[in-house]
Order: sequence, then structure tokens, then C-alpha cells
Amino acid sequence: MNTKNVFALARFAPEKMQKVNLFETPNFFCDVYCLEPGQEQKVHAHAEADKVYFVLEGRGVFLVGEEERELAASEIVIAPAGEPHGVRNVSNARLTLLVWMSPNPNFKK
Repeated sequence: MNTKNVFALARFAPEKMQKVNLFETPNFFCDVYCLEPGQEQKVHAHAEADKVYFVLEGRGVFLVGEEERELAASEIVIAPAGEPHGVRNVSNARLTLLVWMSPNPNFKK
């Protein structure tokens, strides 16, 4: 059985948001995203993949489509395929997210 301690693997860097891969198959990936205050994931879209963000700790402002909302620990949001999405840490604390994406765009059919 492949298990991981998410918080032990989380890493932060002052220069940019960090992504740490936890699991990856042709069907999906699961990463932990680590954002220091002021960092962001630029708005982008995936034509054929859905993305789910789950807030582990901290608060972030999430954009999905044309809607923007602040989410906190234990809240989750989906960015359906084709919808622009991104996240900003506008707080004074670190933001840690669990992120899934399916199908995995890193694997070509």
C-alpha cells in the first residue's frame, strides 16, 4: 500500500508556489500545493480535465469561471474542464491545498 504524510511532504519557498506530487497515474494526479502569503497560481484552464482543490490549512481566494470566493480549511471546490481557474493566498498565513486532476494531462492517450 502506498501511503504518504501530506504535511511532512509539504514544502514552501519564498520565490513561488510549490507543487509536490503525491500520486500519479494515467487517470489522475494528486498534489499538495503550498503557497506563502502573497503567492498565487495564475489563472489558466485545462480543456479536457477537471481539477479539485481541497483546503488543508489557511485561506485562499479561488477563481473558477467568472466566480471568485474565499475558502478556508475543510472547504473544497471543483474547476470543471474548460473553466479558467486559479488561487491566491491573500492572507498573512501559509495556504496548503490538496489538488486532484482527472484525467491526468501529463499522460497522452
